[in-house]
Amino acid sequence: MDETRIAIGTRIKLVALCATVFSLCYNVNAWYASTLDYVPSFIFSFEQYIPFIPWTVIPYMTSGIFFVLVFFLCKTRQELQTLTKRVVFVSVAAGLFFLLFPLKFSFIKPETSSALFNFFFQFIEKVDSPFNEAPSLHIAFAFVFWSVFRNFTAPVRQISVVWLVLLGLATLTTYQHHLLDVVTGAILGQFSFIVFPAEKNNFKLRNFYLANYYFLGGWLVILLSLMVFEFYHASGLILLWPALVLFLVGYHYQKNSVYFLKNNQGTIRWYKKIVYFPYIGLYWFFWKFLRKNKKPIELIPKLYISSRLDHLEFQNFNGNQNTSVYDFSAELEENNAIKSNCVYHAVPLLDIGAFDTIKIKRIVLEITTHYKELPKDGKILIHCTMGLSRSTFIGILVVKNILSLPLDEALIKIKTTHKNAVIHSYVQDFLKTINI
Repeated sequence: MDETRIAIGTRIKLVALCATVFSLCYNVNAWYASTLDYVPSFIFSFEQYIPFIPWTVIPYMTSGIFFVLVFFLCKTRQELQTLTKRVVFVSVAAGLFFLLFPLKFSFIKPETSSALFNFFFQFIEKVDSPFNEAPSLHIAFAFVFWSVFRNFTAPVRQISVVWLVLLGLATLTTYQHHLLDVVTGAILGQFSFIVFPAEKNNFKLRNFYLANYYFLGGWLVILLSLMVFEFYHASGLILLWPALVLFLVGYHYQKNSVYFLKNNQGTIRWYKKIVYFPYIGLYWFFWKFLRKNKKPIELIPKLYISSRLDHLEFQNFNGNQNTSVYDFSAELEENNAIKSNCVYHAVPLLDIGAFDTIKIKRIVLEITTHYKELPKDGKILIHCTMGLSRSTFIGILVVKNILSLPLDEALIKIKTTHKNAVIHSYVQDFLKTINI
């Protein structure tokens, strides 16, 4: 019982702390803006077509309820601490923008026939400022609320995501915010996940951490698209395509969907090439013009590591039917010459992402077994897209396993042989935990 009371007391104190910070940042800036002779508005030209929908005031009003509720839904102390940091960060960061770039909402609210809705709108008029627009705290807080709700079981999670989306849309349809406020609010909320990750050093959550960068990039590109559309040309809307791709890639990182592009034959279907063209094209550009490891490096006799090889590089490598190629690239199709002339294995890993321990063990043992059974003219090639990190990681484990070396010696051997190897700190931590 004592532990329960302490936990509840802690939650109440943290709610009070966050509410105080929010109130100070919000009200002080609202007062300051009200003293200015002129406060501008920022409206995209097409916003005039956004309808006023009175009933959406109900989900809009629930933001205040969620602000308190989420502190009592956190399951662990660490989750509660992270939530608190994010709420304080969002409140202070938004407050700085309100101070430096004050904006005012400019649409006139139509009258409503519902007494209940009128009551809510009158309440909002008293407690909400017409200033403090961008970034929208309603939107930023909705993102933070989702970080708590997403940990619940399917029914609660599904209902909450629908409600939070309604809450977000309500900022527009209740005529409380303009679109700029919504997008910048999403950027701020997403940025809070990067500044205060759930567990930055938890290897199992690494993909979620990386996904937040993709999501943040998506929102930034949406903002850029809208600005180009408004101030330059309608062609700016084409940028919504790479924004969508960034969101899709972030989603697949969360799910660790290593086959979201390539199948187990190393091929990318035509429709995926179209949808993910901005993503594939960027990786192709890096591979074509920025890679250094173009010639396979022999780690130990008959075991090679490299970037993805083009046709000429493969010909120089002299691969044959007794050559086994392990392709760890998740972004680019395999060279057809390799698939036609070698024993090909597609085992994609997401770039600088987390690894499935069981899968890694299986692959390393498989490569080790194949290595020991190689015929006289046989060899093994391990590669990823750039030949820097994923292939290096696998190469370390394979060399360690074949030569029965301690991890430190295997690392030294790889670093000595492969000058361009990139071994991230999280990879080194993972290597210390895996036993093969």
